[in-house]
Amino acid sequence: MKKNVYDVLTERGILKQASHPEEIKELLEKESVTFYIGFDPTADSLHIGHYVPLVVMAHMQHAGHKPIALLGGGTAMIGDPSGKSDMRRMLTTQELDQNAANFKAQMSRILDFSDDKAILVNNGDWIRSLNFLDFMRDIGVHFSVNHMLAAECYKQRLEGGLSFFEMSYMLMQSYDFLELNRKYNCTIQVGGDDQWSNMLGGMDLIRKKERKNAYCFTTALLTTKEGKKMGKTEKGALWLDKNKCPVFDFYQYWRNVDDADVKMCLSMLTFLPMEQINELCSVTGSALNEAKSVLAFTLTEQVHGTEEAQKAQEAARALFSGGGDISNMPTLSLTDSDIDETGLRVVDLLCMGKLCKSKSDARRMIEDGAVSVDDVKVESVTETIAESKLSDGVIIKKGKKGFVRVLKG
Repeated sequence: MKKNVYDVLTERGILKQASHPEEIKELLEKESVTFYIGFDPTADSLHIGHYVPLVVMAHMQHAGHKPIALLGGGTAMIGDPSGKSDMRRMLTTQELDQNAANFKAQMSRILDFSDDKAILVNNGDWIRSLNFLDFMRDIGVHFSVNHMLAAECYKQRLEGGLSFFEMSYMLMQSYDFLELNRKYNCTIQVGGDDQWSNMLGGMDLIRKKERKNAYCFTTALLTTKEGKKMGKTEKGALWLDKNKCPVFDFYQYWRNVDDADVKMCLSMLTFLPMEQINELCSVTGSALNEAKSVLAFTLTEQVHGTEEAQKAQEAARALFSGGGDISNMPTLSLTDSDIDETGLRVVDLLCMGKLCKSKSDARRMIEDGAVSVDDVKVESVTETIAESKLSDGVIIKKGKKGFVRVLKG
């Protein structure tokens, strides 16, 4: 018997809290439901933090439900204060529209947009043209300031300062749900657990304005066992765009996750059956490396395709096991002017290859014995690489996880 998608999401540790658990579960069992998840296009690529919502949409779509991916071309002009300590930079409409345009290709790897099986809409279409007085008379009257200030997303900001500009975000997000309900009969909003207050606002607004049932549920945030957000590397966020995060770096991030986080990542980020995941994660110690390899390959394949995943896997084998193809690992190609400028000093190359943030950081890594060139430890901060070696390329490593192949371009 096919499982209710509500149970699937619960079993995989994805579903966090729901407004009406039993009603939602019954609705998902009996009907084809239209639901939505919002994505604010504040960058030109999605990152791994967006991937759990995308996986939820795919699970729901596979179960016969219809996803709406809502791009916040309007709300992103305000900025959601949830989880933020400061007001973020306001983007232009051109920047937001360009960012929104980049998202669909990334989403299409996991969602089927053909024949309206999934819909991509932009709330800029209705929010940017709103009249302030009309909006406040129609929507603002349904929100209690006292109730809003009690919400966790606002409480955290009150001490440092919360603008009315940002406070209106809850009204805008709630209005999105109302618009989607009216246009597409969208009855469920899904979002990260930090969106709970905003989502309840939209659900209540539909019930007040339309006298109809509406629901919401949240997904767990992708965090380590220590509660830290996953997807941050020394080079920055783990982007889904290979031009912002090389495929090899993406692969290696998952190959090197902490033992305690492997099962969670496999459950929340892949579509592998739980029986297989449980079996892979039933071991401990070095035996868990197989589960990490499966996680790295599967997730890289989902995001970047089979060919790119195979290249990353080959490069990893070449680096760590001998054999395999090293041409696909992160590469730093040096011009003649680069060679003259750096003098091929390892300190400079560590910075150019983005293994270190600064020369002082690079010197500290060398002094700590954490840097090697072709598996030979670098002993001095003044050490250089012979130019003759660049024809075949040399591999600079920092610690166990940072490396770059350096050659002459």
